[in-house]
Amino acid sequence: MTYRTILAAASGGRVNESVVEVACSLAQRFNAYVEGFHVKVDPVEILVAASGGFAMPIYGQWVDQMTNDIALETAKAKAAFEAAVLRHRLATAHSPPCKTASASWQEVTGDAGVLVARRARLFDLIVLGQSGRVAKLPSSDTIEQTLLGSGRPVLLTPATAPQSIGDSIALAWNDTPAAVKAMVAALPFLTTARQVTVITVNRGTDAIQPVTDYLAWHGVTVKTREFQKIAHTGWGAHLLSETHAIGADLLVMGGFGHAPWREEIFGGATQEIIATAALPVLLTH
Repeated sequence: MTYRTILAAASGGRVNESVVEVACSLAQRFNAYVEGFHVKVDPVEILVAASGGFAMPIYGQWVDQMTNDIALETAKAKAAFEAAVLRHRLATAHSPPCKTASASWQEVTGDAGVLVARRARLFDLIVLGQSGRVAKLPSSDTIEQTLLGSGRPVLLTPATAPQSIGDSIALAWNDTPAAVKAMVAALPFLTTARQVTVITVNRGTDAIQPVTDYLAWHGVTVKTREFQKIAHTGWGAHLLSETHAIGADLLVMGGFGHAPWREEIFGGATQEIIATAALPVLLTH
């Protein structure tokens, strides 16, 4: 199993350079195709939304200024992607299949959350960035909608591109379907890692053994690490602390959290990790 297609959600924002750098480096590593996918907002839709849905005059000067800002952001995103493509010596992909690591660029206009999630469905791996908005609010629309709406694994990158991804991996395990799905989705990383550590919370040897057996069938030897939660500290903080302690450069996890369903991913530990993690996190739902 490997990643053959990677989608880089190139926003043009603060984390854009990290997203395209990570996506292009992974394309070279896995001999994959990467698509830089940029969603431009519609200035008229923004003005209509700002009016609360009521009719209002569309002021040409506002639209012109917003259109110019959008064009600048798009140009910035594309330039960063093309620079990353050159650095990693990716070929230009015209049509599948391409036998070498390759790349192409696509721009669309509309709602980023909806369009990225829809486009992501037929890619092996989606690379998204951790934005300032994620750190301040319970979720990011694009991250949430892509996880819920695409059915594909999402690699969330920090603002600064990491030096390495997948040399030492922390696999968060809680014996749920989401954890299983995350583990399987991460196999291309797990099978090439120098070290893989399964992190659990008071699960015991009997609960961990099936995981180590499964990974052993794929040629992956793992270490195990258990921890106990301190009452006044969140699950996410504990998991990140354990991940840091083993020197991991990638955290793999499913949707942790609590009911109701709306918080299954973005409540509890997962929201905390998305908001504060300083390393790449591979998430699935």
